[in-house]
Amino acid sequence: MKSCLKTLGIAAVTAALMTVGSFAAMAADYNIRATANSNENDEDYDGLVVFKNYVEAASNGKIGVELFIGTQLCSKGAECLQGVADGSIDIYISTSGGAAGAFPYVQVLDLPYLMANDRIAENVLSGDFTRTVRDMALKDSGDKIRLMTIGNTGGWRNFANTKRRLQNPGDMEGLKIRTVVADLPQELVKSLGASPTPIPWPELFTSFQTGVVEGSKNGITDIMGMKFPDAGLQYLTLDGHAYMGALWWMNNDTFKSMPEDLRQVIVDGFSALQQATFASPKRKSIQAYEDFVAGGGDLYVPTPEEKAAFKEAASPVYEWFKTNVKGGPEVFDALTTAVAEAEAEIQADNMKDLN
Repeated sequence: MKSCLKTLGIAAVTAALMTVGSFAAMAADYNIRATANSNENDEDYDGLVVFKNYVEAASNGKIGVELFIGTQLCSKGAECLQGVADGSIDIYISTSGGAAGAFPYVQVLDLPYLMANDRIAENVLSGDFTRTVRDMALKDSGDKIRLMTIGNTGGWRNFANTKRRLQNPGDMEGLKIRTVVADLPQELVKSLGASPTPIPWPELFTSFQTGVVEGSKNGITDIMGMKFPDAGLQYLTLDGHAYMGALWWMNNDTFKSMPEDLRQVIVDGFSALQQATFASPKRKSIQAYEDFVAGGGDLYVPTPEEKAAFKEAASPVYEWFKTNVKGGPEVFDALTTAVAEAEAEIQADNMKDLN
């Protein structure tokens, strides 16, 4: 009974907040419709809550933000981005794979082993690299779709499988690894000697059980959230081959229609959102890793030498990307330049802090 009353109480408070939010949006000078195809346990939702709170407060109610979590406004990347372009959606968050159809060069975020850790990734994504991608997307969308920021949605992608510990690229040989239906991740898996096998996300649990696939490349929160260890996924190697970037898009006409002071509020709101999505996966992954090991999972951290071997084996993907992806050379150079600058800056800071 106590649990039931608590649940009813939470539901009542949530409904009240939604009602207040709707009235606030109606009274605002600018109403923004923001959507994420996820749920309220996701980093994307955490970011949107921070964004909404900041923007509505900092604009003194002149901007109202309505959140649509799930598939109420749209369900797939192409559909959602079209909604942003035509103005029926003001803000949308996508993965690189979800936006690759419209902006193929965003797959640069999926290139393996270019960013070594969170500190480097966060430095890179907070700087001119994101502005370069913004300019490219604005040009390709006819000035309709504006990249506001790049955050994180799930930490880092790592290789996990049902068969054995992966300590070096040779251990990948012959494994059937689940990928999305996109060229770049399939090229990556092939470069490491495994067999890429495109499987829809909802079918992955059963595919592990039946042996249709034997591995995947996911973040730990996704692995545990989908209960993949129950389907036999027991080996996880923290190779950190790709930072799970989240691209936050906004209708450019909506953004430009605001006076400069409110555009500044929006920009600052996205900065707060970015910081929230940088932080959220770090905290959520702690319990997820603990649960993985407690359930009998084998968690392996490669040595620097082993990680270097993975990077060397995967390096042909870089040339493939520059040769086959529209805008590939430009965006690859922008990312690698930003990474080199971030590494130098962080190394200089480390020397100051260590001495």
